Amino acid sequence: MEWFSELVVSINKVLWDVFLIIVLCGAGVYFTILTKGVQFRRFKQSFQLTFGSITLRGKKASEKEGMTSFQSLLTSVSAQIGTGNLAGVATAMVSGGPGSVFWMWVSAILGMATIYAEATLAQRYKTTVNGELVGGPVYYIRAAIKGPAGKIVAAIFSVFIIIALGFMGNMVQANSVGGAMEAAFGVPSESIGAGLAILSLLVFLGGVKRIVAVAEKVVPFMAVFFTLSSLVVIGVNFRNIIPAFYDIFVGAFRPQAVLGGVLGVSVQKSIRFGIARGLFTHEAGMGSTPHAHALARVKHPCEQGLVAMMGVFIDTIVLLPLTVLAILTSGVLGTTDTEGGFVTGIELTQSAFSQVFGHFGYVIIAICVFFFAFATIMGWYFFGLANVKYLFGKKAVSVYAILVSIFVGIGCALKVDLVWNLADLFNGLMVIPNISALLLLGSVVVKLTKDWESGKSNNMEQE
Repeated sequence: MEWFSELVVSINKVLWDVFLIIVLCGAGVYFTILTKGVQFRRFKQSFQLTFGSITLRGKKASEKEGMTSFQSLLTSVSAQIGTGNLAGVATAMVSGGPGSVFWMWVSAILGMATIYAEATLAQRYKTTVNGELVGGPVYYIRAAIKGPAGKIVAAIFSVFIIIALGFMGNMVQANSVGGAMEAAFGVPSESIGAGLAILSLLVFLGGVKRIVAVAEKVVPFMAVFFTLSSLVVIGVNFRNIIPAFYDIFVGAFRPQAVLGGVLGVSVQKSIRFGIARGLFTHEAGMGSTPHAHALARVKHPCEQGLVAMMGVFIDTIVLLPLTVLAILTSGVLGTTDTEGGFVTGIELTQSAFSQVFGHFGYVIIAICVFFFAFATIMGWYFFGLANVKYLFGKKAVSVYAILVSIFVGIGCALKVDLVWNLADLFNGLMVIPNISALLLLGSVVVKLTKDWESGKSNNMEQE
């Protein structure tokens, strides 16, 4: 597997070291300018739309009628708040130094404008196929690129997202679960993989209703549990909070001046891993979360665009810093394992929590990563499923569910570096057709935004 791993790394260097950093940040800047800074000037309204309509007695989600706006957000956030927040940020800081966190935040702020465009367009071009409400990038890609070329590009995107999230991405989630459970309870990762695969399949076979039900119950509870646990770690190490922020902001531009010097990173690596892991955690521009936002029942497409922005904010600006500060204030970044390599991934996060909670710290993170990763597996399966149906119809649903479950099981036992590199590769590939369509439909985003802000209704007819 060594030659294959080297090939993946080489391709990722071409994709992530320059090309996608420019593309993703450029798209964020473009939509920030195009929407006149919608993520700043409409932030208050985004918050109100997101949390002002929360109800515990909401209408159940269904394939025919879609979901409530908040259910769509939770389905989206369940995919965003996964191991990227617990393990991804740890790998980013080991590979790119503490300064990589700064670039994750930059990518998130710019990404709020990008995901606004994604969700708005997903709502604008959603449709009904065989009595089932459907939507997502494949539909706005075909609106942006007319004729046979649009169908080809949409099909390419579908293949990429099925591989990127359904298979490779879910292997990453399972990999972190396996490592965390083994460290906390001593259970072999292979056994964890088998159990997680079976549990995943049971939920997959329950369809959209069961997936949304999991997201509604798991995400809010685990977000609160993780937040409180993290605040205890940070509170115990409160004297190191200011030095931690110093390392983040100085390390973004002068990595050698902080702990990044020990890790041997450069500014280029700091930016590269910050942007890459930032995308993996908030997914703005990747084309994944629009599948959930397309199914929201809203009066105007832009309403769901604003709700989608809050998902990125919660994930990367609110929750991600908890892991960052827990690691930096506890002083575990840069520590080595028994083989002399840097402790990374979920093990680094567990190490940070163990400084305060002892071995129970491993247990806390194992519980968090299990539920967060499981919710993400559900979300990513759902995103991939929409594209499986688009390409092959409902007849392929059972086959896809079984295949994803198998990949989940395998993912628990694989080497972490290879799994993350494969995820980076296919995440990068799926960005290209999605961003291309977004840029081509920039004028539609502007028109919808102007109509909504002026109080005009949108008839949702094809332009």
